[in-house]
Amino acid sequence: MKRIYSVLIEVAVMICLIVCDHLSKLWADSVLKDTEGIDLIPGVLKFFYLPSGNRGAAFGMFKGQLWLFIIVTVIVCACLIYVMIRLPFTRRYFILHPIMICIVAGGIGNLIDRIMNGYVVDFIYFYLINFPIFNVADCYVTVSTILLAFLLLFYYKEEDFKKIEAILIPKNLKKDQDHTEQES
Repeated sequence: MKRIYSVLIEVAVMICLIVCDHLSKLWADSVLKDTEGIDLIPGVLKFFYLPSGNRGAAFGMFKGQLWLFIIVTVIVCACLIYVMIRLPFTRRYFILHPIMICIVAGGIGNLIDRIMNGYVVDFIYFYLINFPIFNVADCYVTVSTILLAFLLLFYYKEEDFKKIEAILIPKNLKKDQDHTEQES
């Protein structure tokens, strides 16, 4: 019962993050579209609506590959949700839950845009360094991915990865994999 309660909380947080992202994009569409934008920190950061929308991935890569983005997003989100469900709620692995929630919420937030608009609404512009325009969902994914990489490189050890592997890979699949490796 405790596990179900935890999963329900994770789903509720994920939905809240997706709604916040969507509301921020609706705000940008209604307030920033066809304007010069709003300076938050003059010379550094502003809200500026990307007129044609982002039809690519990070830095505008892979423009026009809508179905590729949809398929990859669904697969990645499904894998992360599987990991979240299987991952223990222990102190050692607890931080991975909010990280994966943010990555999935960001992916779904941008997926909704791609499906509804054919592009992603971007409106946050860090123009001090002429950084590509991004959105709240991008923040969820980027910050969480950086934190995840840091944890994987500096916090988790070999034995942690073995424990996670034992949890994620069903025993019958693991036996088949071990059997195949012994035959090689």
